[in-house]
Amino acid sequence: MSFYGWLWRILPGPMPVKVIGALTLLTAVLAVLFTLVFPAIAPLMPFNETTVE
Repeated sequence: MSFYGWLWRILPGPMPVKVIGALTLLTAVLAVLFTLVFPAIAPLMPFNETTVE
């Protein structure tokens, strides 16, 4: 059983409503990643310390 199959079964309504719900969830996850998670871990990434000699 995959996560996507579980998510598809748990979303209510007919297929068009499920597609809209899945897109809404995807948009919310991406918004949280870009506004909270990625800025928090950016200083910890090794490629921030670049020098040109």
